[in-house]
Amino acid sequence: MAGGSTLAGRVRSIGRGFAVTAAAGAAAGAAVAGYGLWEKNQFVLREESLAILPAGYGPIRVLHISDIHFVPGQRRKAEWLASLAELKPDLVVNTGDNLSHVKAVEPLLAALRPLMDFPGVFVPGSNDYFGPRPKNPASYLLGPSGQGKDPVELDWPRLRSGFGMEGWLDLTNRCQSLVIQGLRVDFSGVDDPHLGLERYAGWPRGTKGQDAKPHLRVAVAHAPYQRVLDHFTGDAADLLLAGHTHGGQICLPGYGALVANCDLPTWRAKGLNDWESNGRTTPVNVSAGIGTSRFAPVRIACKPEAVLLTLAARP
Repeated sequence: MAGGSTLAGRVRSIGRGFAVTAAAGAAAGAAVAGYGLWEKNQFVLREESLAILPAGYGPIRVLHISDIHFVPGQRRKAEWLASLAELKPDLVVNTGDNLSHVKAVEPLLAALRPLMDFPGVFVPGSNDYFGPRPKNPASYLLGPSGQGKDPVELDWPRLRSGFGMEGWLDLTNRCQSLVIQGLRVDFSGVDDPHLGLERYAGWPRGTKGQDAKPHLRVAVAHAPYQRVLDHFTGDAADLLLAGHTHGGQICLPGYGALVANCDLPTWRAKGLNDWESNGRTTPVNVSAGIGTSRFAPVRIACKPEAVLLTLAARP
């Protein structure tokens, strides 16, 4: 009896140990989730400087916004987006994934209206065409996301026309020029590479050495796949702007992004870096984005951001 009693005691002790461990794990998981829900609204402005303009020009202030993933009722996000107009940028570049809900177009346009007082350009991402669906969170770690069956269509035509009516230029597989601070800026943009929709339009006529007047070449894409970076670098872009990665969204402090949701190395998942291809180098700014899918509304060690790039003349 004594031996049986001792064994039973050990079993109860082990059981209590498992229960304590499970409770501690659940508490830790809840704490992490709670932190992630908090951090998704801790909006920051990242500032960068680049000396890439022709001599005698600049500074030009470029506000890069991306991956807003707007959902109706996101009042704090809407107020922060509107407040960015106080920066008075010379140019706004929107690199897509604006929506995360079928009813998000009008409230998003209202939030962005103060920014649309400034010149702007835009390209779409997959979450301008299709809404997100619930999925296994573990699939986040398995590589680039795919388009599921029976996608929920979003009102991209209404969003595009809303941007266009306010004067922003649509660069969906198109090229166009703007004069900013007296400098001709040539843009070349593509449809979403994550969906394989990119088609290269080249640069506006008269650039790439055919025109002696100073100009700047800016490439714009949603998803920074290597094939896209290689193309624009080889095609003599002076700057490339992209989003899509969410900076990893779930990052490890001291390590960084676990995934980039494309074939970009994870250490390039956000920030300003040089991309080299065929003997050429192009600075690439990848935004960590402003939002998340409404079905994965957390960020960890990766605060939502807009980016203010101040472009100056080359030394």
